[in-house]
Amino acid sequence: MITTAQIRGARGILNWSQGDLSDRTDISATSIGSIENGLTQPRESTLAIIQKSFEDAGIEFLPNDGIRKRIGEVRVLTGRAGFQEFYDIIYQELLKSPSEVLVSDVDERLFEKWHGAENVKSHIERMKSVSGVSYKILLREGDKYITNTGKDVEYRWIPKDQFSSVPFYVFGDKLAIIIFDNEPTVIWMDYSIVSKAYAIQFNALWDRSKTIKENK
Repeated sequence: MITTAQIRGARGILNWSQGDLSDRTDISATSIGSIENGLTQPRESTLAIIQKSFEDAGIEFLPNDGIRKRIGEVRVLTGRAGFQEFYDIIYQELLKSPSEVLVSDVDERLFEKWHGAENVKSHIERMKSVSGVSYKILLREGDKYITNTGKDVEYRWIPKDQFSSVPFYVFGDKLAIIIFDNEPTVIWMDYSIVSKAYAIQFNALWDRSKTIKENK
């Protein structure tokens, strides 16, 4: 089980207040304060909930009260359930760290097929409640099938010969590559150096893209 020193240290690395940790664990901030100050002996189940919350945020716990921020992570999500989980990951990540979202080589018919039209709509609505998030989305030239018409969303066209059937998302330090085959496969990466490389590639395409409004 993690120690009180590790709880304080993990909060410091993530810049979380006791209230932030409370929001993520449904444990009251008062109880968290009592645990950290040694005034309460928590149950193992309570410590497990706290530990999982930190680990989900990228903290690794080491022997002798050690902690560190995870350097990188790769996850593979498959099938309809995995694709739907990917949408939840996007929401949770942007809720913690709002940023610009770059999405390239998109055919939104496939996203609706595997996530469901109503689920896509619900996701768009919950994302509108997160301030500081904006989208740039690249479609194949001539494709006018658009699902997100929010004020912080801009679509553009890229030439057909530069369009790939493998879309990618860049959001913050995260990158996701999506393969649509018999079922979708999402390769999700938490590597800043990789996400930055893809952001450069995206922006180069964006600069050469055409605004849809001009080409209707």
